[in-house]
This record gives sequence, C-alpha cells and structure tokens, in this order.
Amino acid sequence: MSRIKEVICICCPCGCHLQVDPENDYNVTGNACPNGAAYGREELTNPTRILTSTVRVEGGLYPRCPVKTAQAVPKEKMTEVMAALDRVTLHAPVRTGQVVLADVCGTGVDIVATRNL
Repeated sequence: MSRIKEVICICCPCGCHLQVDPENDYNVTGNACPNGAAYGREELTNPTRILTSTVRVEGGLYPRCPVKTAQAVPKEKMTEVMAALDRVTLHAPVRTGQVVLADVCGTGVDIVATRNL
C-alpha cells in the first residue's frame, strides 16, 4: 500500500500538485522547480508558517495593530502563538518593524508590527 502524500505547493502562483513519498526519503514529484521539491519535503517533515494577526493598542488611531512573525514558526505552535498575542496590549506610538513580542513561545522568532500607529 502506497503512503504517498499529496501536497499543493505554495511557493509560487503555479500551485503544483506534489506527490511526496515518505518511504523513499521524502522523494518529491510533480514540482516544476527545485523550490517545490524543498517545500514538499519540509511540509511533511517540519511544516512552518508565517503568522499574521493583530494585537490591541491603547492610545492609537485604531484599536488594533497588524503584526506578523519575522520568520516562519512551527505549524504545531500556531495556537500557542495566537494565545500569546491575545495577551499583548501595545501603547501608541507603534512603529513598523517594532518588536511586539520577542522569542514568541520559545521559537526564537519575534513578532513585529507591520504598521505605524
């Protein structure tokens, strides 16, 4: 019985339909470029995502500030990272690129503001 996993690549707009064989050293087929092969292997061995969200702001023009992770975080940590963001309240002024939460949930990744407020 084949255990080939199907994954749609998100590296570019092509959206290649990848077949990844975990029993054959995560061999990837269906990719149009080397990025797709790397994505397919990583998606099955160590999936990560860039997280975008908002946090509360006091004293600003808007009640919430958009934020994102500076790098990708492990997919398994997404719920924990979102819970950490729910506990954050910033005080205006806030600058784009400002670190909102350093080393979020022990991932080594910072959360940064993506808008001036």
